[in-house]
Formats: sequence, structure tokens, C-alpha cells
Amino acid sequence: MLTWKDVIHFSLNGNPEPDRRVEKSAAEWREILTSEQFRITRNKGTEAAHSGELCGIHEAGLYNCVCCNEPLFDSTIKFESGTGWPSFTQPIKENVIKYIRDTSYGMVRVEVLCNCCDGHLGHVFPDGPKPSGLRYCINSESMKLQPTTTI
Repeated sequence: MLTWKDVIHFSLNGNPEPDRRVEKSAAEWREILTSEQFRITRNKGTEAAHSGELCGIHEAGLYNCVCCNEPLFDSTIKFESGTGWPSFTQPIKENVIKYIRDTSYGMVRVEVLCNCCDGHLGHVFPDGPKPSGLRYCINSESMKLQPTTTI
């Protein structure tokens, strides 16, 4: 289980190697993403609080990167943070998230990217529920839900 100490270590000393890499030009990303998805994932934008489609969804499944379809989070670790963005306590695997120190807007935060394609997802904070204490605050436009099929 990742902790805040691990997050800080990765942001300062380098991230784990991803299982695969997806690299495209800006033009190629524009072809497959909506303008809002491109603004958020490729230009480090954010959506307004409580506006994202995935905020109130609680279906079973995987939350995949909208850019490269890499599985990032499992619905079993999603929680209601009250912040207005989908929130998770852990990534699906240690090496699917890239951590970057972010000093924009006069504060110090840790930005999270898809480690496969470098798509901006949101930020992680040390104020989540136990046992990890982490809150991955993720833009809905950065993900797509792949529902779990039940037999």
C-alpha cells in the first residue's frame, strides 16, 4: 500500500517504470480526445467541482485513462471526499501513476499523471481515509469507467 511518504519519494527521486509507454503528437491526441479531455489531460487543466460525470457514479469497474486506456483505479477504492471530484485511496498498481511536484498557484502539491502516456489526471493529497491516508483527486474527463461484467 502506498503512503504519503512513498508519494513524496517518487515526486523527488523518480517514478517507477510503467509496464508500457504510449506517445503521440498533440495532433494525434486531438484526433482521439474531445476538446475538454485534451484541455485537461494534455494541457493540465481542471474541471469545475461537482461537474464531472464520474463524480457520483458508483458502479463496479475499473477507471481507465481516457487517453491510453491504462487501468488506473478500481471502483472498490473510490470514496466520497466531498471535494467535487472523483476520489480514490490507491492506484490499481504502484507503477500506473507518475508523481510530479507542483508549485503552481503559490502552493506545493503533488500532481498525478498517467505513467503510461503522461496524461494529467489531477493531484494527490495526504488527507484521505485510513489506512493509506491518501486522496487521489481526479478529473472525470481524465478517465473512463470500464464496468465489471457480472455473469
